[in-house]
Amino acid sequence: MKERQVMKKLYGVVTAMVTPFNEDETVRVEAIRQHVDFLIEKGINCLYPLGTTGEMMLMNNEERKLVAETVVKQCDHRIPVFIHVGAMKTKDACELARHACEIGADGIGAVSPAFYGATDVSIYEYYAAISKSVPEDFPIYLYNIPQCSSNDLPVAVADKLAREFKNIIGIKYSFADMCRTLEYQKVNDGNFSVLHGCDKLINALMAMGCDGVVSGVSSVYPEIFVATYQACMRGDWDEARKQQRLANDVCDILKGGASMGHFKEAMKLRGIDAGYVRGPLHNLTQDEILEMKKQLAAIGLQ
Repeated sequence: MKERQVMKKLYGVVTAMVTPFNEDETVRVEAIRQHVDFLIEKGINCLYPLGTTGEMMLMNNEERKLVAETVVKQCDHRIPVFIHVGAMKTKDACELARHACEIGADGIGAVSPAFYGATDVSIYEYYAAISKSVPEDFPIYLYNIPQCSSNDLPVAVADKLAREFKNIIGIKYSFADMCRTLEYQKVNDGNFSVLHGCDKLINALMAMGCDGVVSGVSSVYPEIFVATYQACMRGDWDEARKQQRLANDVCDILKGGASMGHFKEAMKLRGIDAGYVRGPLHNLTQDEILEMKKQLAAIGLQ
């Protein structure tokens, strides 16, 4: 396990990576390697594999470890890699957290407990267990996506966790509630990193003081999101609005994360064969693929 002195943070455009699969649902390792290089070449700031976009809940632990190892090795410290380790069982999340640390990832994220109703106490205990499973200088991001997990992560719980565990340093929030986003920024007296998962609001999020966006659509068209972020950082808001409008058009065409099949078919247009989604997710029909291509061509993207 490598020695860590300063905990890294997520920032800028963080790509929530797809997980390429073969038709028989085995992991397509070479496509992952290609995707890592593609994203880095296009200027992405950080990589975030095995989250919602990565179909993590449809994979077993060994498959998730394979993907994590492939991404970390291919990235080779060029940019930060944070592995998503959230799982239905706390035991599995802790196992994946330890593995991410052991293989040299820069940090982890973990979605809040899913499906079953979770109390504030059970959410706290889940994250406390993950925190204790890794060194206190190994950074952890909470991940709140209540529309998918069915359990909201209250600000008070996030604050309690951040104050008690040094390695819990931030949150990815993926519900478009800007007031709640501001509340998260107050956690731990403001010493808390906040990134958002709303690809369509990069301009607003950066103006609010977020550290960046965790974007699934940037798996396919990273340069548009990088251009939007960089324009915000320069204070060139006219250019930022222009790029954001293009990003939003792409989000609409690719269904904004509601259809991983759109992501994977669009990635083929970029030269990366990401293969198929796992059932029960939907692989696109030929008619759907043709319609997607038509819509992308209409906004100047081939």
